[in-house]
Amino acid sequence: MEERKERILAFMREAAYKPLLLKELAAVLDVPKEDMGLFRSVMEELEAEGKIFRTHRDRYGVPERMSLIVGRLQGNERGYGFVIPDDPDTKDVFIGADGLNGAMHNDRVIARINKKLSEGKRAEGEVIRVIQRANTTVVGTFESSRYFGFVVPDDKRISGDIFIPRDEFNHAKPGYKVVAEIVKWPEKRRNAEGRIIEVIGDKNKAGNDILSIIKSYNLKEDFPEEVERQAEAIGDTVTEDMLKERRDLRSLRMVTIDGEDARDLDDAVSVERLPDGNYRLGVHIADVTYYVREGTPLDREALKRATSVYLVDRVIPMLPRKLSNGICSLNPRVDRLAFTVMMDINPSGKVVNHEIFESVINIDERMTYTNVYKILVEQDEALEKRYSYLRGHFETMRELALILRKKRMERGAIDFDFEEAKIILDENGKPVEIKRYEMTIANQIIEEFMLVCNETVAEHFFWTNTPFVYRIHEDPDTDKMESFGEFVHNLGYSLKGIKKIHPKALQELLEKAKGTKEERIISTVMLRSLQKARYSHQNYGHFGLAARYYCHFTSPIRRYPDLIIHRLMKEYLKGQINPGREEQLKEMLPEIAKHCSDRERAADEAERETEDLKKVEFMKEHEGEVFEGIISNVTSFGMFIELDNTIEGLVRMSSMEDDYYIFNEKQYCLMGEKTRKIYRIGDAVKVKLTRADVAARQIDFILHGDSEGEDDGKGKGISEPSAEKKNRGRRRPVDERVWKNIAGKSKKKRRKNEKGCILYAGVQGKPV
Repeated sequence: MEERKERILAFMREAAYKPLLLKELAAVLDVPKEDMGLFRSVMEELEAEGKIFRTHRDRYGVPERMSLIVGRLQGNERGYGFVIPDDPDTKDVFIGADGLNGAMHNDRVIARINKKLSEGKRAEGEVIRVIQRANTTVVGTFESSRYFGFVVPDDKRISGDIFIPRDEFNHAKPGYKVVAEIVKWPEKRRNAEGRIIEVIGDKNKAGNDILSIIKSYNLKEDFPEEVERQAEAIGDTVTEDMLKERRDLRSLRMVTIDGEDARDLDDAVSVERLPDGNYRLGVHIADVTYYVREGTPLDREALKRATSVYLVDRVIPMLPRKLSNGICSLNPRVDRLAFTVMMDINPSGKVVNHEIFESVINIDERMTYTNVYKILVEQDEALEKRYSYLRGHFETMRELALILRKKRMERGAIDFDFEEAKIILDENGKPVEIKRYEMTIANQIIEEFMLVCNETVAEHFFWTNTPFVYRIHEDPDTDKMESFGEFVHNLGYSLKGIKKIHPKALQELLEKAKGTKEERIISTVMLRSLQKARYSHQNYGHFGLAARYYCHFTSPIRRYPDLIIHRLMKEYLKGQINPGREEQLKEMLPEIAKHCSDRERAADEAERETEDLKKVEFMKEHEGEVFEGIISNVTSFGMFIELDNTIEGLVRMSSMEDDYYIFNEKQYCLMGEKTRKIYRIGDAVKVKLTRADVAARQIDFILHGDSEGEDDGKGKGISEPSAEKKNRGRRRPVDERVWKNIAGKSKKKRRKNEKGCILYAGVQGKPV
């Protein structure tokens, strides 16, 4: 079937091809009469996939030769959207609200380009066909009138409410969170119609907020009955008959190191110094594939989920807890089946020898990042006494991890230093504390060991020429790098080799900016200028890690790509990949890689959304209070302020009433026309919280007094920035030449700038 499709597409992509009718195309391709039914089916499949396009005159062509773009529609809360093309080399296309023509956020669509790409501007177009609908259900808040109701979607990227006929309310009440099934898709100037299929409950009731997010991303907490039955039938212990052909490593000293609240422990590590001065690093990963066999209900459900989802108040696992927290989890002092990678690493960090094999292990201790840090850095007496037999083990781990990190940095790996938030909830799910999550040497040990293991596995199987799933991060788009280069130039920095950028140049830039007020914005804009990492059956290397070979091997309990890699590795090591199996894998792996990438993005969005929700909930209790923060970003409509606990809010330009402020996009600052005040990224400011809108996930600040002045005592605040942050936030006098360059524009031009392109939106300044 695939060969037939490729033959048809190859012909239609030829320069001499003109759109033909189905019978004309069949005649040119010499399709026998008896095969016309099959040929018609193939053409219908190609059309459904968006690879060919049928005109209103029933003629067939390929979209790229008809000024058409096939891709995913990314909606925006302001009503417009962008088509993200399937072809990674094609730029996004802007779709105005009038050009959506009934398409909704995340739909696969075909768009016609009406205005081509020009310097500094996106191509513009309109949706002419929806290939595949993404939102069969919508989660939102139910409202009603006397004769009808409607659902306001929680996801603001879905434009338009869902109309609900009165006989489809299903006992929903105004203000309730509900799930609505769409029964009639939207059309131009007409909303979608639906019916209520599930009532979640009062939007103000504890827990319903997170439950709404779970439903909106189609996450399933419960497993199907047949999956639970299969999981329950699996034993809780490792028996002797399971150990055939496995290497016995139960006497080897090894530990797990994870967060305090982790339950799915899928990686253990061992390390020793060899007589020749090398290190022997063992990475021992839970052998999930022994229990999750291909094609079983467990396997099908794991593939469907593709990843565990770590929300702020719960984990939605990829595998039932009987496996993820039980027999597959590397709990201490019990036998467990594992897949081991043993690596001999020399003092410069190079893997000089390695071995990959199935094993049986028995973990000595279940360690936490906190306790390892206290042993290695704080030299906690009680912990040192408790784990005295492991102290030298941890010292060797630190030594090797720092060697590996140094080698990785020297080759040019990009090290983004974004601080994450740790959100503490009470028993009712209410946020009681939000603080920065500290990354320590203990985290670095596990990070470096997993990275070198993943690279070793990926390189090993690349050279076997076996079907595989890689974790890839492609080279950045040249245009985006040129824009980024101009951006950092305006901040006083330079970027080498933009046309063929090397990750080392970006890492050197981050090092130059480290500790400066521009560090955060440079890191943020750089990250947005890079491609997104994804899974692929082809190896394109990993740009961000400066690695030629990379995969995900170390977390099969929570990631399906790791699980299928284990399965492929086992088959290869046992000589089970024959030509028939190889063809089967080549056909199925591209789709599996794409599905896993899509589900990973959905999981990331759900995790971020629950964090944003709890941050706004936390700030709701502090409305009216005054805080000190740092300007983390400046835009055409205001500036984002980050508090010491990582929470960000927006000071809108419209609220800055002491002057008319001008946005300088090249210098990323706001300047007052009369007062000549200047607000730059990194400046410390005092702000008052005016609104924390939980429904909109939005935090609004206003500037409070003079940022150099003392606290007026109104509100104790929750953030105490360091002296260094306070000092770096003093406003400086504006250079007269800079001021004339900006203020010399006509008032009309300045007002146009203020209303210009929205660069960022949302609580955390996420890109549109």
